[in-house]
Amino acid sequence: MLARGYEQYKQQSVATMTQTEMLLLLYDECIKRLIIAEQALNRGDYESFNAAVLRTKQIIRYLTNVLDRQYEISNSLYRMYDYFQYELGRLQAGRKKEIIAELKKHIKELRDAFAQADKINATQHHMDI
Repeated sequence: MLARGYEQYKQQSVATMTQTEMLLLLYDECIKRLIIAEQALNRGDYESFNAAVLRTKQIIRYLTNVLDRQYEISNSLYRMYDYFQYELGRLQAGRKKEIIAELKKHIKELRDAFAQADKINATQHHMDI
């Protein structure tokens, strides 16, 4: 019963998120999966490593697919996501921790940039009221 209530709460939370909140959640999930991949690699658990990298690739693919390419920023993001997919492929093939560190850094910077832009936008909106 408790698990069912939690699932309903989770679904409602996702359904009421703003686009920026959803984007930040997806970036956070990528970072989390890369941390899981790193930990699995340290343990030699290649099955968990591959699952975590695959999930990260799926999230990046989703982010790529939902881009509205009529905006210049979307074209820049498309190139960045393409780079992430390339690096994730290299990560799967070579299992190098430096690739994980680099990807985490870039995704965190992108996440922080969107979070900052959202704060600025919210501040501007409140000033306009």
